[in-house]
Amino acid sequence: MATNTSERLNTKRADSSSPKSGKKLAIKIVCYILCAVLGLSTGVVLYVYKLLGAVGFVNTPFVNKSQYETIDFDDLDNIDLSSGDVTSSWANGGHTKVYVNPKYPIKKVAQKDKKVENILVFGVDSRGTDDVTCRADAILIVSIDHRSNSLKMISLMRDTGVEIEGRSSTDKLTHSYAYGGVGLLINTINENFGLDIQRFVMLDFGSSSDIIDLVGGVEIEVTASEVKYANQSINEENMLLGTNVPLLTHEGLQTLNGVQATSWARIRKLDSDYVRSSRQRTLAIALIKKVASLGRLEQTALLEDSAGMFETNMNAMDMMRVALSAIEVIDTIEEYRAPCDGMFTVQQNPWMMIVDWDAQLADFHKFIWGDS
Repeated sequence: MATNTSERLNTKRADSSSPKSGKKLAIKIVCYILCAVLGLSTGVVLYVYKLLGAVGFVNTPFVNKSQYETIDFDDLDNIDLSSGDVTSSWANGGHTKVYVNPKYPIKKVAQKDKKVENILVFGVDSRGTDDVTCRADAILIVSIDHRSNSLKMISLMRDTGVEIEGRSSTDKLTHSYAYGGVGLLINTINENFGLDIQRFVMLDFGSSSDIIDLVGGVEIEVTASEVKYANQSINEENMLLGTNVPLLTHEGLQTLNGVQATSWARIRKLDSDYVRSSRQRTLAIALIKKVASLGRLEQTALLEDSAGMFETNMNAMDMMRVALSAIEVIDTIEEYRAPCDGMFTVQQNPWMMIVDWDAQLADFHKFIWGDS
């Protein structure tokens, strides 16, 4: 895919014809914080707070730097990631639980800039509700930036070669979640990319599809070459979810339901994982726009129906704080992919992206925090 080196795009959302109330702004912000993959909304502030309490809160252990350095981590060199329960399905409405391994707590790190908050939003490649120790599939950082007054969506490539605690050699970023759960995933991202993430949102294929269906689908421009590969994924998801979703029949701009949209975003064999990450960001933006277009009653119903479809270590108060803190930056969305073109080489066996960290981190940090 031809992209510029930093792969930065600005997407301006059209101004609404009516005044923006604090309530509607809070809705759109919460939606974006959940990667624009989790459509939430609002009614009255207290009502929102009450409903957000129904979100799947996950208590994850934290330790400070000195405590972290005393931990005797497991030897992960002989871990086999080829196994996993693939017999369960989400047909009954169940969802994969976030993998919290108490041996790998989240290392406390200070927020680097009080005007920039970074939150991890990731999807897992589980094939059933019991397939908990799976890989992190889509890895996104949502950055709320009050310096540039924008929301930034950053894709971290799953096959990026990183240092993982307990591994003696470079390994893929996606594996860190399977090795040690959300704690090891966050610590690995922070240590390798120089970030300050403490909060996360996790969802699986089933919950992604369900939330898109709740908003009545999303508009996606599908190319002729993508139809075949999207349909292969639709067939696979129909088997996993116990659904009978129709295949795509044509190219062009069209409204896709949950299974169709997530299947389109998962296409990988057609081109590359780079384009795949771009599809994931496109889907996220399409969803945020769809949620923003709903009426208040529809948004309130959406909030109630989507509670419990995802898991997070943000409680209701924290989610409201994050939502309100982003009110002034919601109109501008910026995109980034790491590693960027020209900042990595490819190792063939095993296939892995070997990063030029000096160049990548300088560009990455400038995108997130600016020249400061």
